[in-house]
Amino acid sequence: MNMKNQQVMNNQDILDLKAQKKANKIKNPKTDIVYFVICGLILFLLAVIIIYPLYYIIIASISDPDAVMTGEVWLYPIKLTFSGYGQLFKNSDIWRSYGNTILYTVLGTVFNVVLTIPAGWALSREYLPFRKLIMVLLIITMFFGGGLVPYIILCRSLGLYQNPLILIIGGGVSVYNVFMCKSFFTSNVPKEVLEAAEIDGAGEIRTFFDLVLPLAKSIISVMVLFYAVGHWNNYIDAYIFNIDQEFYPLQTVLNELLSVTKGGEGDVVLEQMRAATQIKFTSIIVATVPILILYPMIEKHFGQGVLVGSFK
Repeated sequence: MNMKNQQVMNNQDILDLKAQKKANKIKNPKTDIVYFVICGLILFLLAVIIIYPLYYIIIASISDPDAVMTGEVWLYPIKLTFSGYGQLFKNSDIWRSYGNTILYTVLGTVFNVVLTIPAGWALSREYLPFRKLIMVLLIITMFFGGGLVPYIILCRSLGLYQNPLILIIGGGVSVYNVFMCKSFFTSNVPKEVLEAAEIDGAGEIRTFFDLVLPLAKSIISVMVLFYAVGHWNNYIDAYIFNIDQEFYPLQTVLNELLSVTKGGEGDVVLEQMRAATQIKFTSIIVATVPILILYPMIEKHFGQGVLVGSFK
């Protein structure tokens, strides 16, 4: 009897599998297969369009500059050489500016996050005095600004003109980021937790540090990435505020190195163009690697922070 029962059960399982396959065929007709194939091709083309420029920069940075200038390099390196990296790194300005940029990025990002996270939390509390007025004033600054000249005049009056400190504290808060943090805190900090903390006698400061910040890892990671990339890529402020060349960030130094073609005749111009071609691609690699290293460290929090903290 047991063997018969087992055989009946096995037959029933086979019938269930066949029925499931038929249902899948009904749910996935040929039109769906065509749709998925077309979507796959489109995604593949988009991936190629995005990845190939990055790949080209890599192979061009290790190819002979003459081959790059004549358009021979497009699929693989031609006359493999690392002379571009050698020329770039033997320049003492590169190493000094690298250190400057790391310092500006670390200190500036900490300064930005310390201002942005508490501001977002405060605006998410409905009992904040003059909350609506503050939000309106912040929104106005997103659409209207005083202009560059008044900004320079203000910084000059504060003693920040020709001062490297402006590269750290300049643009301390992004209003868009503040509102992103506000939206995150509004959606992700349970009222029950805050009420329990209030019953236990926790004040605003203790509640913020002991309860809110541990729940805000994802949005903090997003803010760190946004602000760090902004500081790392900043090059124009050093020109605007007439910073001494000793305190130039990396991007400013690289920008000057790319402007090597200053005139001349014959072989001089050609040699300058060759040097500029090599430095152009190697500098992109050198300037991008630190951000590529940083991103995987906070990627697991990035998606959640952007999606939950974004405007709906």
